[in-house]
Amino acid sequence: MKEYDVVVIGAGPGGYVSAIRSAQLGLKTAIVEKRFLGGVCLNIGCIPSKALLKNADVAHTLREQGKEFGFSFDNLELDYSVAFKRSRKVSDRLTRGVGFLMKKHNIDVHMGAAKLTAKDTVEVTPDEGDVETLKAKDIIIATGSHPFIIPGIELDGEKIVDYEAAIMRDTLPESVVIIGGGAIGVEFATVWNAYGVDVSIVEMLDHLLPLEDEAVSKEIEKAYKKRGIKVMTKSKVKSVEATDKGTKVTVETEDGEEVIEAETTMVAIGFKPNTKGLGLEDVGVKLTERGHIDIDDRMSTNVDGIWAIGDVTGKLLLAHVAQAMGVVAAENIAGVETVTLDYDMMPRATYCHPQAASFGYTEEQAKEKGYDVAVGEFPFQANGKALGLGDYQGFVKVISDKKYGEILGAQMVGPDVSELLPELTLAQRFELTTHEIGRNVHAHPTLTEAIMEAAEGALDKSIHI
Repeated sequence: MKEYDVVVIGAGPGGYVSAIRSAQLGLKTAIVEKRFLGGVCLNIGCIPSKALLKNADVAHTLREQGKEFGFSFDNLELDYSVAFKRSRKVSDRLTRGVGFLMKKHNIDVHMGAAKLTAKDTVEVTPDEGDVETLKAKDIIIATGSHPFIIPGIELDGEKIVDYEAAIMRDTLPESVVIIGGGAIGVEFATVWNAYGVDVSIVEMLDHLLPLEDEAVSKEIEKAYKKRGIKVMTKSKVKSVEATDKGTKVTVETEDGEEVIEAETTMVAIGFKPNTKGLGLEDVGVKLTERGHIDIDDRMSTNVDGIWAIGDVTGKLLLAHVAQAMGVVAAENIAGVETVTLDYDMMPRATYCHPQAASFGYTEEQAKEKGYDVAVGEFPFQANGKALGLGDYQGFVKVISDKKYGEILGAQMVGPDVSELLPELTLAQRFELTTHEIGRNVHAHPTLTEAIMEAAEGALDKSIHI
């Protein structure tokens, strides 16, 4: 039996960050991982997908914008296998980096399936070798989530796939149906469409990216339709069938039933927490109605010494949120100064093209909460940097409290808007106002000027519109 101050179960973004922070605070720390360091995000999720999206951006420019930029090709060849290999190199480099960080901070890594046998004991079963028993004063559960599959649909990894099978494929389908218009669905649509794949997206709710402001969703839909992506909203998938040629998807639309045939169908409709087999019931850890681990603001469960962070808690299924939760958990365990996270104000980003990014309340949500709202909006069509980039669809919309100028939220769609979020979230967290953002001199020409103009717009002071 090995004894530790902290044992972290799960080495994804939340888990490895909480382990590092625990070690920094002088706690003897171990981490248990069933599959791979870095978790889904670094290995088969957010990191390799961003590499593929970069390749897709170049491919789209070469295929669709040559005339605008003054170049042409007689025989343009796009080799998707090279894009795939590059995405794997990016992923491998970062996962190796996580391994280095574990060694740097003297964190013991135990590879295998973890199970709680007591509130202070973790049993680790490796693929090969003997079972290990770890004892710890505190245990942090960071086991993440897995894709939810529509009942009745069977994945085969070839014709009917989830995101993992899709991202690990080094060839392109000729045609694809994507079930689910959330972040994963629209990002894969961006990649495949850029390489000339015939793409259809089926979303049951009213719009793509249904958790975003409706204006953002409509802008994405407009861009996708312009690119030739078939967008089917308010549409429910009734069945998916593998055929000799590929797949056949039966969809119930507002206008009746429609059948779509495609080489591949990808299911991307949501996630379920990884709680099965952890022994949570045996030690009395409370779950929510939806099966997530119930935690308080400290990241503590109802069982003293057992903590949980990230997707498995269902708070906000984003890597950076899991990392923030991991830091807070470690600091609470160590008894040092920390913060309370406000999940409403966490940044959210989708890396489709154009990108979508937001945080805080929409205009409607702010009004529902009783605020007298001031709204400032600025289009990228009036931004010099965006025009120079040849990428100017979209806008920045800032929501503020009219009385004090307090920032309540923002919704953005356009070029690299994910990179514009920190100025706004920092302003909100430290109570800066639209007046102060507007008075802050922004370099020209930059995309960040759109934030300044939107902030000034909330005060009826925007100069360029």
